[in-house]
Amino acid sequence: MQVVQDPAQFPHLSQAVVTSGTFDGVHLGHQKILRRLLEVARQTGGPSVVITYWPHPRLVLGPPLTHPELLELRLLSTLEERTARLAEFGVDYLLVVPFTKEFSEMTSEQYIQQLLLDTVGTKKLVIGYDHRFGKNREGGFDYLTRHADRYGLEVEEIPREDVDALAVSSTRIRRALESGDILTANRHLGYSYPLTGTVVRGRQLGRTIGYPTANMECAEPLKLVPARGVYAVMATTAAGTHHPAMLNIGVRPTVGGDLQQTVEAHLLDFDGDLYDQPLTVQFVARLRDEQKFEGLDALKTQLAKDADAAREHLIGG
Repeated sequence: MQVVQDPAQFPHLSQAVVTSGTFDGVHLGHQKILRRLLEVARQTGGPSVVITYWPHPRLVLGPPLTHPELLELRLLSTLEERTARLAEFGVDYLLVVPFTKEFSEMTSEQYIQQLLLDTVGTKKLVIGYDHRFGKNREGGFDYLTRHADRYGLEVEEIPREDVDALAVSSTRIRRALESGDILTANRHLGYSYPLTGTVVRGRQLGRTIGYPTANMECAEPLKLVPARGVYAVMATTAAGTHHPAMLNIGVRPTVGGDLQQTVEAHLLDFDGDLYDQPLTVQFVARLRDEQKFEGLDALKTQLAKDADAAREHLIGG
């Protein structure tokens, strides 16, 4: 997949089959649109193109960043995760449009003529039933169909009932993750929810009781971190090796004191240095709530049980 982050550098195509949207999470609803995009591209022989936006439009159009509405905005995928997921699908081109105030002021007419036609060379547009574009979201399927002949565009809308039948939305997935319901979130995503961070030095208390942890500093501050608790995860190191692991999200009430939330992974049966390297974890199951134990011995006993439970979920014992 060719990724272009400047519309001025996008190679003008002919017969391009295009879809557009934020695609946060690239969940099953998005995937339905993408499968149809690729199917039409195969039928017509044209290249498949996804147009997406960064940063999230709500960060540009919404209230100040300190407003509670935006403080609650959490992304299901970073731009890098979104790009990787789209590449796995087999999309030919990804155009990442910088979402700015100026871009948001484009009328639907300008959006179609300047972006879809002049920049990309769109022949057919495949969109979801609720797709909107242009200033104040004035454009949509009705506008496109009324003016399709004038623009020389073919437009196909994925019916509402086809998407609603999946009972999937980014909001539902966020709520599931915020409550620690990993199974529901993964079912709606169609894959295991990922989180990436750089391994930084913590208090290193874990290694004193035989459970050294990788303290992850999340790369994207707006990335949604699931509810506090202990999870079974699959960890991928910078070297590309995969390891079953258990992960704690919380304030470590047994050994902590500053109440600052941390994300710490213990890679099972792993011995190596991960400091200052990126680490990605994929959430598979929630094992339990975070608890405060009477002391380190009680904590160590529970961690042994957590390790067994994580192995059961990840490798069957």
